[in-house]
Amino acid sequence: MQKATFGSVPSGKRLERIIKSSHYSDGEFQNESITPTFAEGYGFWGELRKQFFGESPITRPSFPIPSVKTDLKNLPIDSNLFVWFGHSSCYLQLNGKRFLIDPVFSNTASPLPGTVKSFPGTDIYSAQDMPEIDYLLISHDHFDHLDYPTVLAMKDKVKAVICGLGVGSHFERWGYSEEKILEKDWNESLSTADGLTIHTLPARHKSGRGLKQITLAQFLKNGGTLKSRINEIYRNQKLLCRSGNITGAIYS
Repeated sequence: MQKATFGSVPSGKRLERIIKSSHYSDGEFQNESITPTFAEGYGFWGELRKQFFGESPITRPSFPIPSVKTDLKNLPIDSNLFVWFGHSSCYLQLNGKRFLIDPVFSNTASPLPGTVKSFPGTDIYSAQDMPEIDYLLISHDHFDHLDYPTVLAMKDKVKAVICGLGVGSHFERWGYSEEKILEKDWNESLSTADGLTIHTLPARHKSGRGLKQITLAQFLKNGGTLKSRINEIYRNQKLLCRSGNITGAIYS
């Protein structure tokens, strides 16, 4: 897995911090409840065969998904809002700060060209459409959440990256400065001078960008809370944004 798109495994101080985590044992992070990669009776090769050669119900829409493209660069910065791009990708403005979560703008969620493509209608944004981002939040490093072409194109627009333990090694390989990368373990918090607090909560899921799926500390996958003095955003399977007269839910 030497191609840049696969990122890098943690080493040095990043690896030392992983090993010291109370959630790490037997060579990987442990979910709080048993979470096998495949259910009993299923396996990798069988699922791969089914994916490429098996018959299945219609899994793609027969028409473009209705969508509206917003000019994100010209939204009033004092407006609290969110824009959903699809799956777990979204853009938030909160108390004058801009957040981008799990952006995937390359129209594919796989290291193999032409596979796992986005549905027509959900591919209307690109990295060039994004304004300067205060915080890039990455839940975990699967390809449908951490997109190499997107974060590479966003490098000069992002002020800070917040991610789980070990995920920062990918960003370092891709040219992000160490000062920009803030790694957090489960049940930690990050407070900023502008009254923002980000809590990183446990997630029941796997991580990894190769054939082996491992359990890494993930930020905002199944749980996470972002709070300001007057606004709260919760994410627990769904994203709920409550801010003045803005209330909405998006599912991933």
